[in-house]
Amino acid sequence: MKKFAAGLMIGFVASWAVAFASSNVSHNGNFWSHLNGAAKDGYVNGYSDAMRVSVGKLDVLNSAADLFHWKGARRIIRQLSGQLSMGQVTANQAVKRLDDLYSNQKYSELDLGEALQTLSIRASETAMPEAPVKSAK
Repeated sequence: MKKFAAGLMIGFVASWAVAFASSNVSHNGNFWSHLNGAAKDGYVNGYSDAMRVSVGKLDVLNSAADLFHWKGARRIIRQLSGQLSMGQVTANQAVKRLDDLYSNQKYSELDLGEALQTLSIRASETAMPEAPVKSAK
């Protein structure tokens, strides 16, 4: 019995030590400011791809809603899919707007996912102008 208790205690201490030593990366403005341009593009493109996959998975909910005759499910799922998509925001626009947002120190603790969702919601509410194209003369 003493060996079992000792093993349990050692296992508990070891698991606590591993959990304490593991890194906790917060994806916020400080994280964003340490990324280079290619990493920022990759992060935004990866987030956009993940949201596209999530929206695709909502088809299963539509099928379940039809099967179980859930009233209002189509409206709720359509609203959810709008919130999950990046909308008309391109990766370049998102990177630029995140750089602008996180340049203000008071937003440095804002999570990147929340910031990207806010950008896409704002873009759907107000049409985002296209980035000006420099013409060669």
